Amino acid sequence: MITKSREIEERAVERVADLMCIAARTAPKAKGVDNLETMIVKAREKDQIAEEMRRIARESAAPTFERDATNIDKAALVVLLGQAVTPLGVAPCAFCGFENCSACTKSGGRCAISVGDLGIALGSAVSVAALHHVDNRIMYTVGRAALNLELFGNNVQVVYGIPLSISGKSPFFDRK
Repeated sequence: MITKSREIEERAVERVADLMCIAARTAPKAKGVDNLETMIVKAREKDQIAEEMRRIARESAAPTFERDATNIDKAALVVLLGQAVTPLGVAPCAFCGFENCSACTKSGGRCAISVGDLGIALGSAVSVAALHHVDNRIMYTVGRAALNLELFGNNVQVVYGIPLSISGKSPFFDRK
C-alpha cells in the first residue's frame, strides 16, 4: 500500500485540528467554569464562512475581511473557538468596566475574565498547531462571519477562527 502526500496531509491536518480542540478544552478556566465551544469546519461550510466574510467586506468597506477570506479559501479547514461569555462572579474585579457582575449583566457587558479564558484556549490551540508545524493564524474576521451565520447558536457571543494549512509556504504570511 502506498499513501501519497495529499492524503497524508489531509489526514494530518484533521488530526491536528482535533488535538487543537482538545488543547482548548483542557486549557485553564477561571473558577473552573467551562463556557467554551469548539467546532471544525471544512468544505461547503468553510466556503460559506469565506463568502460571509466577503459580504461583510463589501457592506462595511473593511478590506481585512476580503483578505482573510482569501486565506480561508487556501486553508484545508478552520477551527472555531467560541465562548458563552457569562459573568463569573469574581469579586472584586471590575475588569469589564462595570462596578460588579450584576451591573455588567444589566448593561449587557461582557465578562473580561470569561473572554480572557477564550484567549488562553486560543493560545493552547495554536501551540498544538505550531508543535506539529501546521501553518495557522488566529482571525477575528472568521469569528465575526461564524457569528453572523449562527454556527454556534445564540449562546456564544465571541468567536475566533484558526485556519490551518499544510503547504510549502504559509498562506497566512506576507498578507496584504
